[in-house]
Amino acid sequence: MSMIHLSSEQRHMIKLIDDHAAKFPLSDVGDEQLLSSGYDCMPAFKRIIESTSKLQMDYICQQYEGFYRFAKLMERVAQCLADGVIEVPKDPSNKNIPPSFNTGHSIFV
Repeated sequence: MSMIHLSSEQRHMIKLIDDHAAKFPLSDVGDEQLLSSGYDCMPAFKRIIESTSKLQMDYICQQYEGFYRFAKLMERVAQCLADGVIEVPKDPSNKNIPPSFNTGHSIFV
């Protein structure tokens, strides 16, 4: 695949997520650790998803194994939320619906 254009800001955010995910072993325990420590990565992850095309996302996931792992984990969480496997606590003070992860393209090829 040829080089896909990504801004320096996008590359920086991708690298932060990729490096963070690489800290944890490739196991169920590592996935749990990544999930429990990934909150700080969410704003960058959201910006990457919102600012890239499917082609760019495919490229990112092929080039950055840790980013792909984090994205796959977030997709599984989103699916569990959508399926009702994970219940979203109701906060009576917040009438807003949690934001959707649906951006119009799947993260995975």
